[in-house]
Amino acid sequence: MTNRRFGRTELTPELQDSLRRAVRLEWITVGYLVVAVCLIALVMGSSQAMKAAWIEDMLAFVPPIAFLVAVAVVNKPPSRRRPYGNHRAIGVGHLVAGVALLVMGSYLLLDSALGLIQGEHPPIGTFHVFGQTVWQGWFMIALMLLLVPVPVVLGRLKMKVANELHDKVLYADADMLKADWRTSVGTAVGVAGVGLGLWWFDAAAAIFIGLSIVKDGFRNVSTAITDLADSRARTIDGNDPHPLLEKVEKQARSLDWVEHAGVRMRDEGHVFHTELFVVPVGGAAQTPERLRNLAEGVIELDWKLEDVVVALVDELPAEVHGGEQHDKQSEGGRQGR
Repeated sequence: MTNRRFGRTELTPELQDSLRRAVRLEWITVGYLVVAVCLIALVMGSSQAMKAAWIEDMLAFVPPIAFLVAVAVVNKPPSRRRPYGNHRAIGVGHLVAGVALLVMGSYLLLDSALGLIQGEHPPIGTFHVFGQTVWQGWFMIALMLLLVPVPVVLGRLKMKVANELHDKVLYADADMLKADWRTSVGTAVGVAGVGLGLWWFDAAAAIFIGLSIVKDGFRNVSTAITDLADSRARTIDGNDPHPLLEKVEKQARSLDWVEHAGVRMRDEGHVFHTELFVVPVGGAAQTPERLRNLAEGVIELDWKLEDVVVALVDELPAEVHGGEQHDKQSEGGRQGR
């Protein structure tokens, strides 16, 4: 995987190492999930909680597969047909993963709630091991507790790489894995409750798992749609405007021929498409060389600033980042006069 690119952006050796690590972690996750799904299927019996945990692990295949496919697609350079490149593959993969979680989580939540309302008592059988009869619930509880550490560790490792690559599919996958321990513990508690004669514990645990899946699905669908709808670039968790907005403006305003600057920046996946609007100082010469130097200076700020366009304007549009402040300053100036 040498000389990997995100579109026309050639990754630094450090970022190439991060990408290789991310791909390796996703393949490890797929291998872990194969083992987990098979083991849960062997012991789950009629338990609603175990069924919910099994479905969640099946859904957990979607984000790593979406990431691996998206990385292969996004490596293709821009063309006449796709002048912006294939970076949106990340957003599409993010949306697919979110929709899968939301749909299946909703189904699981309704199915578990219906079982609780109808008062279904889950039968948990027995296994014969070395001539001894052992309650099947012990195997369920032991398995779910054994499955706690691996996703937590994988989630933490992926989170670091996701931030380095600004990859929201990988970030969503890491976030889900970090929280996966709650599913395992909740399932074990549900099965233990059945063993204590509290039949409703099983359905309650399944409902808890369903709510967790729906929450993950809703958050990921919301973030993916926001990015695909060309909202202002935000941090990888989707909570705040991205710091590069301010950095690009500051870079432009540091030049003596620039009076005001505003940025319109959208997240295309790993990289940002950036439009920099500049109001020049009155009388300042506006040469192609100056504009080119400004664009190159912005690109050097961060590897994610792949596609930068500089436009000269008489006044900043209000919708660009920084335009609101400029409008306020202009209004204050008019009132002062």
